[in-house]
Amino acid sequence: MADTSKPAIVLVHGFWGGAAHWAKVITELHRRGFEDLHAVENPLTSLADDAERTRKMVRQIDGPVLLVGHSYGGAVITQAGTLANVAGLVYIAAFAPDTDESPGALSEQRPPAAFANIAPDSDGYLWIGRDVFRESFAQDLSEEEARVMAVTQKAPLGSTFGDPVTGEPAWRAKPSWYQVSTADRMIHPDTERMMAERINPRKTIELDASHASLASQPGPVTDLIEAAATDLAASR
Repeated sequence: MADTSKPAIVLVHGFWGGAAHWAKVITELHRRGFEDLHAVENPLTSLADDAERTRKMVRQIDGPVLLVGHSYGGAVITQAGTLANVAGLVYIAAFAPDTDESPGALSEQRPPAAFANIAPDSDGYLWIGRDVFRESFAQDLSEEEARVMAVTQKAPLGSTFGDPVTGEPAWRAKPSWYQVSTADRMIHPDTERMMAERINPRKTIELDASHASLASQPGPVTDLIEAAATDLAASR
């Protein structure tokens, strides 16, 4: 039986993937007794659009919510996480921008290894080349898994990368947790460490993982989410 004292968990995907990127984490969380699980499907058209879509899901949930963001999803939970029933935030190899700061500006400070493998199409959507997707995003996944991610990648509108967080970032008021991917080629690992230190999380873990740590190391990622949920339940 699920522990109803724990918060509901809302998983927020990033660029180049949808809610299904959380598949292994969802399976592991459910195996551990978490049943109140949700995975938002964001349009990746603007930070405002994505934050509002996430807020709509959170507003449908009675009781406290733990928001978990991967990659750009960290910017989304930073913007959307100020809702009253959001109890905490977990960042998985994710952006954690401050006020008036965008994922693009953070990336420019320390360009990640695979930055050159991102290119816009004629409609302004950003793609990772299929032939370089695995080496860029998921070098620690099998060729088959990476191929599925490459073919099903969900391209963001390029302008979204430059959208800054407006207002107070949620991590200033809400307890946070952070996972650094030390082999990340989409966000520089030192940028992740900088953001983790800045938000003063209750716990930071480092994994020898690609940007796709949620798929390549779902066990340790789930451990961090579970620790956050347990901590929040104990403090209620």
